Amino acid sequence: MKQQIGKTNALYPSLTTILGTMVKGRPNFITIAHVGIMNHGDPQYLSFGVSKTHFSNQGILENKVFSVNIPSRDLVTETDYFGIMTGKTTDKSSVLETSVMDGYEAAPLLKRCPVNMICKLARTIDFETHDIFIGEIVATYADEAVLADTKIDIAKVDPLLFDMSSLKYWSLGQPVAGAWNAGKALKKKQNE
Repeated sequence: MKQQIGKTNALYPSLTTILGTMVKGRPNFITIAHVGIMNHGDPQYLSFGVSKTHFSNQGILENKVFSVNIPSRDLVTETDYFGIMTGKTTDKSSVLETSVMDGYEAAPLLKRCPVNMICKLARTIDFETHDIFIGEIVATYADEAVLADTKIDIAKVDPLLFDMSSLKYWSLGQPVAGAWNAGKALKKKQNE
Protein backbone atom coordinates (compact mmCIF):
# COMPACT_ATOMS: atom_id res chain seq x y z
CA MET A 1 0.00 0.00 0.00
CA LYS A 2 1.28 3.50 -0.82
CA GLN A 3 1.67 6.13 1.86
CA GLN A 4 1.03 9.83 1.22
CA ILE A 5 4.13 11.77 2.30
CA GLY A 6 3.07 15.34 1.63
CA LYS A 7 4.20 17.55 -1.24
CA THR A 8 7.62 15.92 -1.49
CA ASN A 9 9.72 16.47 -4.59
CA ALA A 10 10.67 12.93 -5.62
CA LEU A 11 12.70 13.81 -8.72
CA TYR A 12 16.02 13.26 -6.95
CA PRO A 13 18.79 12.34 -7.45
CA SER A 14 19.75 15.06 -9.88
CA LEU A 15 22.97 15.90 -11.69
CA THR A 16 25.31 18.11 -9.70
CA THR A 17 26.78 21.02 -11.63
CA ILE A 18 29.05 23.94 -10.83
CA LEU A 19 28.10 27.23 -12.46
CA GLY A 20 30.89 29.68 -13.21
CA THR A 21 30.64 33.42 -13.77
CA MET A 22 32.62 36.58 -13.23
CA VAL A 23 31.51 38.74 -10.31
CA LYS A 24 33.29 41.97 -9.40
CA GLY A 25 36.26 41.10 -11.59
CA ARG A 26 36.96 37.58 -10.36
CA PRO A 27 35.74 34.07 -11.19
CA ASN A 28 33.05 32.74 -8.87
CA PHE A 29 31.58 29.25 -8.72
CA ILE A 30 28.43 27.82 -7.17
CA THR A 31 27.20 24.24 -6.90
CA ILE A 32 23.71 23.74 -8.33
CA ALA A 33 21.77 20.47 -8.54
CA HIS A 34 18.39 21.97 -9.41
CA VAL A 35 18.87 21.60 -13.13
CA GLY A 36 16.63 20.75 -16.04
CA ILE A 37 16.74 20.10 -19.76
CA MET A 38 14.36 22.51 -21.46
CA ASN A 39 14.96 21.37 -25.04
CA HIS A 40 17.35 18.88 -26.55
CA GLY A 41 16.94 20.03 -30.16
CA ASP A 42 18.64 23.01 -31.72
CA PRO A 43 18.97 25.38 -29.93
CA GLN A 44 19.43 23.53 -26.64
CA TYR A 45 18.27 25.11 -23.39
CA LEU A 46 19.02 24.20 -19.78
CA SER A 47 17.47 25.55 -16.58
CA PHE A 48 19.09 26.20 -13.20
CA GLY A 49 17.20 27.14 -10.03
CA VAL A 50 19.40 29.45 -7.95
CA SER A 51 18.37 31.15 -4.72
CA LYS A 52 18.31 34.94 -5.07
CA THR A 53 20.59 35.19 -2.04
CA HIS A 54 23.58 33.80 -3.97
CA PHE A 55 26.48 35.97 -5.10
CA SER A 56 26.70 34.28 -8.54
CA ASN A 57 23.30 35.58 -9.62
CA GLN A 58 24.76 39.07 -9.95
CA GLY A 59 27.42 37.88 -12.40
CA ILE A 60 25.03 35.79 -14.48
CA LEU A 61 22.55 38.66 -14.75
CA GLU A 62 25.23 41.24 -15.61
CA ASN A 63 27.30 39.16 -18.03
CA LYS A 64 24.45 37.24 -19.69
CA VAL A 65 26.77 34.22 -19.94
CA PHE A 66 27.92 31.45 -17.56
CA SER A 67 29.67 28.11 -17.56
CA VAL A 68 28.22 24.77 -16.53
CA ASN A 69 30.90 22.45 -15.18
CA ILE A 70 30.14 18.78 -14.52
CA PRO A 71 32.33 17.44 -11.72
CA SER A 72 33.28 13.81 -11.40
CA ARG A 73 33.18 11.83 -8.17
CA ASP A 74 36.81 12.67 -7.33
CA LEU A 75 35.84 16.36 -7.04
CA VAL A 76 33.22 15.86 -4.31
CA THR A 77 35.13 17.92 -1.72
CA GLU A 78 35.63 20.90 -4.02
CA THR A 79 32.07 20.61 -5.36
CA ASP A 80 30.58 20.72 -1.88
CA TYR A 81 32.88 23.61 -0.91
CA PHE A 82 31.61 25.67 -3.86
CA GLY A 83 28.09 25.11 -2.51
CA ILE A 84 28.67 25.84 1.18
CA MET A 85 30.89 28.91 0.81
CA THR A 86 29.62 32.24 -0.46
CA GLY A 87 31.50 34.37 -2.94
CA LYS A 88 30.35 37.40 -0.94
CA THR A 89 33.05 36.68 1.66
CA THR A 90 35.21 33.96 0.05
CA ASP A 91 37.36 34.05 -3.08
CA LYS A 92 36.68 30.60 -4.56
CA SER A 93 38.67 31.29 -7.73
CA SER A 94 41.85 29.53 -6.56
CA VAL A 95 40.25 26.25 -5.41
CA LEU A 96 40.56 24.67 -8.86
CA GLU A 97 42.45 25.81 -11.94
CA THR A 98 40.31 27.79 -14.35
CA SER A 99 40.41 28.70 -18.02
CA VAL A 100 38.36 30.84 -20.37
CA MET A 101 37.45 30.58 -24.03
CA ASP A 102 37.82 33.48 -26.44
CA GLY A 103 34.67 35.57 -26.48
CA TYR A 104 33.38 34.00 -23.24
CA GLU A 105 35.77 35.43 -20.65
CA ALA A 106 32.86 35.99 -18.23
CA ALA A 107 32.14 32.23 -18.17
CA PRO A 108 35.19 30.67 -16.47
CA LEU A 109 35.62 26.92 -16.87
CA LEU A 110 36.95 24.51 -14.26
CA LYS A 111 39.76 22.52 -15.92
CA ARG A 112 39.43 19.42 -13.70
CA CYS A 113 35.75 18.99 -14.50
CA PRO A 114 35.65 16.49 -17.38
CA VAL A 115 32.75 18.26 -19.12
CA ASN A 116 32.13 21.99 -19.45
CA MET A 117 29.45 23.95 -21.27
CA ILE A 118 29.11 27.63 -21.97
CA CYS A 119 25.60 29.04 -21.90
CA LYS A 120 24.23 32.39 -22.98
CA LEU A 121 21.51 33.61 -20.65
CA ALA A 122 18.34 33.23 -22.72
CA ARG A 123 15.80 34.10 -20.03
CA THR A 124 15.40 34.54 -16.31
CA ILE A 125 12.21 33.48 -14.60
CA ASP A 126 11.69 35.48 -11.44
CA PHE A 127 10.26 33.39 -8.59
CA GLU A 128 9.81 34.78 -5.09
CA THR A 129 12.93 33.13 -3.67
CA HIS A 130 14.78 31.87 -6.75
CA ASP A 131 15.98 32.98 -10.14
CA ILE A 132 15.50 30.32 -12.77
CA PHE A 133 18.26 30.89 -15.30
CA ILE A 134 17.58 29.44 -18.71
CA GLY A 135 20.77 29.14 -20.68
CA GLU A 136 21.28 28.35 -24.34
CA ILE A 137 24.25 26.03 -24.85
CA VAL A 138 26.73 27.74 -27.17
CA ALA A 139 29.70 25.37 -26.72
CA THR A 140 30.52 22.08 -24.99
CA TYR A 141 34.00 20.85 -24.11
CA ALA A 142 34.91 17.35 -22.94
CA ASP A 143 38.18 15.76 -21.92
CA GLU A 144 39.22 13.19 -24.52
CA ALA A 145 39.41 10.60 -21.71
CA VAL A 146 35.61 10.71 -21.24
CA LEU A 147 34.71 10.41 -24.91
CA ALA A 148 33.65 7.33 -26.84
CA ASP A 149 34.19 8.49 -30.42
CA THR A 150 32.71 12.01 -30.22
CA LYS A 151 30.07 11.24 -27.59
CA ILE A 152 30.36 11.70 -23.85
CA ASP A 153 30.62 8.35 -22.02
CA ILE A 154 28.77 9.01 -18.77
CA ALA A 155 30.49 6.08 -17.03
CA LYS A 156 33.88 7.67 -17.73
CA VAL A 157 32.66 11.05 -16.47
CA ASP A 158 31.46 9.41 -13.22
CA PRO A 159 29.33 12.47 -12.33
CA LEU A 160 28.09 13.38 -8.90
CA LEU A 161 24.37 13.10 -8.22
CA PHE A 162 22.63 14.96 -5.39
CA ASP A 163 19.75 13.70 -3.27
CA MET A 164 17.83 16.19 -1.13
CA SER A 165 16.12 13.50 0.95
CA SER A 166 19.34 11.93 2.27
CA LEU A 167 21.47 15.09 1.82
CA LYS A 168 24.15 12.99 0.16
CA TYR A 169 26.06 12.86 -3.08
CA TRP A 170 25.68 9.67 -5.07
CA SER A 171 27.25 8.18 -8.16
CA LEU A 172 26.00 6.10 -11.05
CA GLY A 173 25.65 2.34 -11.05
CA GLN A 174 25.68 0.04 -14.06
CA PRO A 175 23.42 0.62 -17.09
CA VAL A 176 20.07 -1.14 -16.80
CA ALA A 177 18.85 -1.34 -20.40
CA GLY A 178 19.00 0.39 -23.76
CA ALA A 179 16.74 3.42 -24.21
CA TRP A 180 14.30 3.21 -27.11
CA ASN A 181 15.05 -0.50 -27.09
CA ALA A 182 14.02 -2.16 -23.80
CA GLY A 183 10.31 -1.72 -24.52
CA LYS A 184 10.46 -3.37 -27.97
CA ALA A 185 9.81 -6.82 -26.50
CA LEU A 186 6.60 -5.59 -24.84
CA LYS A 187 5.60 -3.76 -28.02
CA LYS A 188 6.07 -6.95 -30.02
CA LYS A 189 4.06 -8.94 -27.44
CA GLN A 190 1.21 -6.35 -27.49
CA ASN A 191 1.05 -6.56 -31.28
CA GLU A 192 0.73 -10.36 -31.36
